[in-house]
Amino acid sequence: MGPTASGKTELAITLAEALGGELISVDSALVYRDLDIGSAKPTYPHHLIDICDPGESYSAARFASDARRVIGEVRERRRLPILVGGTMLYFRALLQGLAPMPAADPELRARLEARAASEGWPALHDELRRLDPESAARIHPHHSQRLLRALEVCLLSDQTLSQLHEQTPEPQWRTHCFALAPIERAVLHERIAVRLDSMLAAGFLDEVRALHRRPGLHGKLPALRSVGYRQLWEHLEGEYDLDVARAKALAATRQLAKRQFTWLRKWPGLNWLLTDRQGAAVLTPDPPGVEGGIPAGERGNPSDLVLNYLRTDAM
Repeated sequence: MGPTASGKTELAITLAEALGGELISVDSALVYRDLDIGSAKPTYPHHLIDICDPGESYSAARFASDARRVIGEVRERRRLPILVGGTMLYFRALLQGLAPMPAADPELRARLEARAASEGWPALHDELRRLDPESAARIHPHHSQRLLRALEVCLLSDQTLSQLHEQTPEPQWRTHCFALAPIERAVLHERIAVRLDSMLAAGFLDEVRALHRRPGLHGKLPALRSVGYRQLWEHLEGEYDLDVARAKALAATRQLAKRQFTWLRKWPGLNWLLTDRQGAAVLTPDPPGVEGGIPAGERGNPSDLVLNYLRTDAM
């Protein structure tokens, strides 16, 4: 696990080669075909990449089902399943289970969106506060997708999100979880900026332009609301120029990383692999604001720390 641009893929490939493993992508953008440059789609083989058309919706529940199937197939081949990615909701769906949420209702959602257009999102947030105060306290009035889903759940199930989460099933596997991240947030921000500029230089805008021309695709689809794709799509819609789109994409990617850190700090039994500017592991058994760092006697490669941990403590 880890925030975007932290080097997860490179680490996972090293571990797969060393441990006889197969990589399983845990990324909500990589599931979509034709989202290549902007999703930093790897060339090394991963399961659960390119399994959906951009016009489809792919859910955490569907991911959990697909991942369980793939894990079973990998284990039948006597190989080690290695999950790698940054979509924390997908990790939770698979490893901690999902509450029995009602399926999305397009008609109800359309009515709620129409109300938001006429009354404003704060009015819908007020309704959520009446129905589910706990969720309303966590969701910003202008976070439209989360607000819509929370209201949808309440209206369809007559239960709050918290009540449904209490029905979450027990996890079915013993796992070892590692989070890779630069110890300095500034280093991560630099990597995010360099990667975005590299994507743009590699033809990211042309990739989005090709999607924009395809019949049936629109900016509200989950695939095209992915970080970077959303901002370039809005640029092509004439909402702002390319420089503004880049700045918005950069800010959105930093916000994504911030949300990923929030998830990771709450993840149970997590082993942190914190790195310096050169990518070497930093010796900090108690990383700032987190618990569970892997102690070691000297600086080294994150992959060496993981392999030593597994060989001495786990396997």
